[in-house]
Amino acid sequence: MSKMIVIVSGGELDEEHALSVLKGEESCYVIGVDRGVEFLYRHQIMPDYIVGDFDSVRQEIADYYRKETSVPVREFNPVKDASDTEIAIRLAVTLGCRQMAILGATGGRLDHLWANVQCLSIPFRSGIDARILDRQNSIRLIGGRTVLKRGETYGPYFSVFPLGGEVFRFNISGARYPLKNHVLTPYDSLCVSNQIKEDEAVIDFADGVVVLMETKDLY
Repeated sequence: MSKMIVIVSGGELDEEHALSVLKGEESCYVIGVDRGVEFLYRHQIMPDYIVGDFDSVRQEIADYYRKETSVPVREFNPVKDASDTEIAIRLAVTLGCRQMAILGATGGRLDHLWANVQCLSIPFRSGIDARILDRQNSIRLIGGRTVLKRGETYGPYFSVFPLGGEVFRFNISGARYPLKNHVLTPYDSLCVSNQIKEDEAVIDFADGVVVLMETKDLY
């Protein structure tokens, strides 16, 4: 199995950014999800799997993959207990990979975005480096000491939020806004929009799961 799986979901997709990710990973395995399949079809990128309920895919495109290709199609009833993106993430985990990039998981409805962030816990528990990516944001989960190096992050800003309960003895060093033995809670915005001040910033904590967002402005 490829070391990288790229999931193309049905949310907002910036064409230039999405193509740069897909073409930058020559050996990647591609899973098309519902409306994300139309993006792949338009750009003549053949997915390795397709999943979804096809409630937002044009009939002729769905029929093309069903009837004229050998791509495995996993079709689900729209009334189901998991989102299309979650189903694709679970499939990617079972296929095996070291890294996972999820495109089309942001933009539009915030309930879908938050569901996708929570679904990062599925690959996280399997030891897979999974990230939601768009033009401005890289979102992942971390479970302990993490080093952010100046010039190597997705953008100049980083923000952290606990996924679940409070995170105790939470530390940030080498940043514009350092913290020492802090209790990271889900009830405030203290840890939004920090910046690396030294050569690297270090996030460190003993227990819990934290959402790490690396972000940038577009202007």
